[in-house]
Amino acid sequence: MKKMIVAALAALFLASCVETQSYDGSYRGPEPIPGSITYGGQPRTKLRKAPIGSTLHNNFYGPYGERIEETYVVMPDRSLKLVARRRGFIGFPYD
Repeated sequence: MKKMIVAALAALFLASCVETQSYDGSYRGPEPIPGSITYGGQPRTKLRKAPIGSTLHNNFYGPYGERIEETYVVMPDRSLKLVARRRGFIGFPYD
């Protein structure tokens, strides 16, 4: 019985570690959600003074009250690429 519980917990842990990939097999990062800077496309203004490759963070609350912190990288064409997202519920730490 203990082995079954350990196996079930291990399977659950491994299933939660899956990264999203596109159909061609390349990793594109997380998809924008409502509240993201790039949700609905790139912002109209470009970051002219930000160094290429620099990172910036966006903090907001999601639809269920969870805290969300996103990390973006400034690309060579001055667009933003979403590279990481962390979630945490009110009163609880991030994932």
